[in-house]
Amino acid sequence: MGRIRLVLMFMVIGGAITLNAQSQPPKNILLICVDDLRPELASFGAPYIHSPNMDKLAAQGRAFPHHYVNAPSCGPSRYTLLTGVYGPSDNNALFFRADEILKDAKSVTPSMPEWFRKNGYTTVSVGKVSHHPGGLGGPDWDDPHEIEMPNAWDRRLMPVGEWQHPRGAMHGLAHGEIRQGRGTMEVYQSAPGPDTIYPDGLIVSEALNQLDILTADKSKPFFLAVGILKPHLPFGAPKNYLEFYKDIELPAILHPEKPQGISTWHDSGEFMQYNRWGKDPRNDDDFATDVRRHYAACVSYADAQVGRILKKLRETGADKNTIIVLWGDHGWNLGEHNIWGKHNLFEEALRSPLIVSYPGIEHPGENAEGMVETVDIFPTLCDLTEVNVPNFLIGTSFLPILDDPKAKGQPAVGYYNKAKTIRTPDYRLIFHDSGEIELYDENVADKEVVNIADSNPEIVLELKAELDRRLKSKHK
Repeated sequence: MGRIRLVLMFMVIGGAITLNAQSQPPKNILLICVDDLRPELASFGAPYIHSPNMDKLAAQGRAFPHHYVNAPSCGPSRYTLLTGVYGPSDNNALFFRADEILKDAKSVTPSMPEWFRKNGYTTVSVGKVSHHPGGLGGPDWDDPHEIEMPNAWDRRLMPVGEWQHPRGAMHGLAHGEIRQGRGTMEVYQSAPGPDTIYPDGLIVSEALNQLDILTADKSKPFFLAVGILKPHLPFGAPKNYLEFYKDIELPAILHPEKPQGISTWHDSGEFMQYNRWGKDPRNDDDFATDVRRHYAACVSYADAQVGRILKKLRETGADKNTIIVLWGDHGWNLGEHNIWGKHNLFEEALRSPLIVSYPGIEHPGENAEGMVETVDIFPTLCDLTEVNVPNFLIGTSFLPILDDPKAKGQPAVGYYNKAKTIRTPDYRLIFHDSGEIELYDENVADKEVVNIADSNPEIVLELKAELDRRLKSKHK
C-alpha cells in the first residue's frame, strides 16, 4: 500500500511539473536599436556620460564590451541584425533583398522578425529599425508600395509629427526643421523644450502605445522593435540634456592624427556637409569639444527615451517575461584617426554597445569577456525563446556567455566598400581589395596606429584564411 502511495505521489508531482512547464508563456522580445551609438556610456567605461537607464539595464543584465558590428554604416549593419547573415555594404542592402524577394521569394531566407512571426509572434516595428525609419521607400520614405522588409512586420510605424515624413524625421532638428540641402542645417543644436520637440520623443510615445496594445493581447507573445534616431547627425537634443556637459572636462581624443599609409580613413564627408560656421574639428580643438558635448547630449537624450520604454514595460508587468536587447548599429569616430563619422574599419566605427537582459539571467551585472558580433543576435534570441534556430544562419548563439560571462566568444568580421576585416582579442587585420594589408596589435596602448603587417606575415596569413572562411558563408 505504501508503495502505491509513493508511486501516486511521484505521478502527481511529475504531472504538476509538466503542467507548469506547459503553462509557461513564450518569452516576449523587446529590441531597442540606437542609431550611431558608440560605447559612450558610463557602463561601458565613459563615466562622464549621463546614461542612467542604459547603465541600469546593464547592471541587471549582461553588457558586451567586445561587441562588433559587421559593417560601419546603418543599412548594412541593420541587414546583418535583421537577417542573421552577411550582406551588401550599401545602405540600400535591405531594399536589394526586397527586390530579390519580388523576383523569387523562395530564394531569400526569412528575416528575423519574419521568422518569429512564423513562430507565433506578433511583430511590430516603431521608428528606425531597418535603415529607413518606418521601413518604406520613395522620395520621402513613405511610399507604401516600396517596402524595405517584406513579410517582416504585422505593423510598422513611424510617427512624423511636424517633420512631415520619415526622411524629415531622420535628418531633422527641433520643431520639424528638415534638411533641405548641403550646408543648410546646423551640425548641432540644443533647443529648449520637452523631449517631443525632436523626433525620438514621438517615436517612443508610439512605442509606449504599442506596448499597451501588445501586452493586452495575452494570446500571443510579441516581438517589438523600437528604433531611436539620436545620436545620429545632426547632433540635436533638448537643451536640458546639454546641461549635463556644461562644465565637465572631456578626456583627450585618442590617436587624433591622420593615418599614414594604406587605411580606411576618409574626409568625414557626412559630417562636413552640415553648416559648421566655417569651423573644422580636425584643426579647431574648441569646436571639437563643442561637437563632442552635443554628441554626449544626444546620447543622454536617447538614454532618457530608453528609460521611458523600460518604465512602461515594468508598468505593464511584461518585464517579468521579456528579453530586452539594446543594440547600437555601429560606432562613430569623434576625432580618432582624424575622422568625424563612421564608414571606416577602425575600432571606433565597428565597436558598439550591446546589452541583453531578461529575468533569471545568471550573474547579472557582470560584463561579458567574450567577443561577439551583430550577426550572432538572431540565433541567440532563438535559443532564449526556445524557437527553432534556422539552418541558414551564419552567426553563433552567445547563450553560453549569457550563462557564464567568462565564456569565450569568437573573432568578429566586418566589411565596407573595398575592404574587409577580422578582429581577434589580440589583432585586427584589414584586407583591401587592392591587396594591401593593415595589421594592428590590440594589446598596445596606442591601438590601430602602427601597421605591423610586413613584420608578421604568419599572423597575416592565418587571419586572412579565417576571414575568407567566415565570409564564404555570405548569403543574400
